Amino acid sequence: MSGPTDRLTETPNRLRELGAERLRTHAADVLDHARARSTALTDAVDDADLVRQHSRLMSPLVWDLAHIGSQEELWLVRDVGGRDPLRPDIDDLYDAFQHPRADRPALPLLGPAEARAYVAEVRDKAFDVLADVPLTGRRLTESAFAFGMLAQHEQQHDETMLATHQLRRGEPVLHAPPPPVRRAGPLPPEVFVPGGPFLMGTSTEPWALDNERPAHEAHVAPFFLDTTPVTNGAYLEFVESGGYGERRWWNAAGWAYVQEHAIGAPRFWRRERDGWYRTRFGVVEPVPPDEPVVHVSYHEAAAYAAWAGKRLPTEAEWEKAARFDPATGRSRRYPWGDADPGPEHANLGQRHLRPAAVGAYPAGASPLGVHQLVGDVWEWTSSDFRPYPGFVAFPYREYSEVFFGSEYKVLRGGSFGTDAVAVRGTFRNWDFPIRRQIFAGFRCARDA
Repeated sequence: MSGPTDRLTETPNRLRELGAERLRTHAADVLDHARARSTALTDAVDDADLVRQHSRLMSPLVWDLAHIGSQEELWLVRDVGGRDPLRPDIDDLYDAFQHPRADRPALPLLGPAEARAYVAEVRDKAFDVLADVPLTGRRLTESAFAFGMLAQHEQQHDETMLATHQLRRGEPVLHAPPPPVRRAGPLPPEVFVPGGPFLMGTSTEPWALDNERPAHEAHVAPFFLDTTPVTNGAYLEFVESGGYGERRWWNAAGWAYVQEHAIGAPRFWRRERDGWYRTRFGVVEPVPPDEPVVHVSYHEAAAYAAWAGKRLPTEAEWEKAARFDPATGRSRRYPWGDADPGPEHANLGQRHLRPAAVGAYPAGASPLGVHQLVGDVWEWTSSDFRPYPGFVAFPYREYSEVFFGSEYKVLRGGSFGTDAVAVRGTFRNWDFPIRRQIFAGFRCARDA
């Protein structure tokens, strides 16, 4: 007789079923899509803004652009393609581990015109490689993994550049239509998630990165999870109740940080005589009460949860709520199923320049009825960034392994600035718990 864990499976990804030519076309499409976004983010400002450092937390936009090209040259042109180096003289300049962000403006970086010409030349060479290289026989090229990895890398830097735009001062230069309004009917405040095992991580997603692997059985106790991310309106109650001034809601590190930096609200919020306003990509507007709160640190999220009599979910709890289908025992690729994200499922890809109101994506709900787990805001979890059992670094230690430890907290789900190629139900993001410039929010959990 089979037991309940015998049903724990995940769905094979459709990329494994594509023929070589369709796979090449798909890889070219996601690379083109990423480059179009990089171009839009860098063409939106003049050359002076491209080379300026808008915050010591971020690189100049022109560094990100050339770094995208440098990584593509290293992996696709030189490694996968075996071609001669184009610009070996700049390898060190664009090595993220050699130069902290705060120091990068002082480096002899490529100027805007030179950076644009460089990334264009690299892309031409990379497409030559894509046209010829066998997509079997080597793990780096199996299912076009290296090309998917570089598309994800570029989109991750595009989200970083979008965060730089948020820190930029001046007139608005980015524009997008508003997100959809609430479409769901009345929603319960929280959803019950049954305890027991589920399959966490992946062994079948061809473009999954090393920290998402391997798939393994995880157990969670039964718990309740907020149906939607915490909204601005709910968070404002914490602010106006004096939550930032009450030591009892904060852990020691969080309390020290908010005191040292005189933090009293989410980043980019300010109080005026007639209410609360935020600055969003150069636009000053009233804080919308029904959108997920964004630009809060892990410490702020944990303090709110304590104030609300709850806690942050663990990473395993988040993934079970997002992927587990109790009817089949299967872990889905996404909350809504196995299909790639569409505009009806989630707020992704910089399609809109803000989170959508809670309840805006009922088609994206999980089988348990949890909404907006993917898109809108990255969601802080209570978990440290650790390797899964059986983790193997691939294709280099510096992607994940060097970051494992208690210094970083895991975020899940992606934001409105995350592209679909760079997020999935197993995708793991991580950052320092003090970070506020990222597009991060949260939802709460409590024990059943």
